[in-house]
Amino acid sequence: MEHYDDKASVILELLHRDCRCSLEQIATMTNLPVDEVAGIIDALEKNHVILGYGARINWDEANGADAVTAYIELRVTPQRDLGYDRIAERIYQYPEVKAINLMSGSYDFGITVEGRNIREVAQFVSEHLAAMESVIGTATHFVLKRYKYDGVICAPPSKDERQVISL
Repeated sequence: MEHYDDKASVILELLHRDCRCSLEQIATMTNLPVDEVAGIIDALEKNHVILGYGARINWDEANGADAVTAYIELRVTPQRDLGYDRIAERIYQYPEVKAINLMSGSYDFGITVEGRNIREVAQFVSEHLAAMESVIGTATHFVLKRYKYDGVICAPPSKDERQVISL
């Protein structure tokens, strides 16, 4: 893995906070020429450090209660000579899978799955994940409420409505 210098790290942080920043804005904030900023960003894209651009969406607000997110713990038996990579490649092909990570600890993969409802997610787990030969076990955890996502607070703190009682 290539290590990036301080200039690239600052640019990455700025883009992570707000990917709508223009080259000119980034150049001003970093005190670098626009063409140097453009070159650094281009190199980061070509080296797959920047994987894409997008907004962080509070889907609970956008979709109401219609969408469901679940975290799936998956225990597997790795395939000989292929390890965990082949299993991960098979799993990340499904559009329901939003993230998959190899984990340390009591399970092998942590998988984030999204669906229209709990039944759809449960069906995906039983038909696609649990049915795989190498799968030993699964545990599904449904997200009930999202407070913070990717470093951004999703909703302001609720107002404390308790009555103050003094003696």
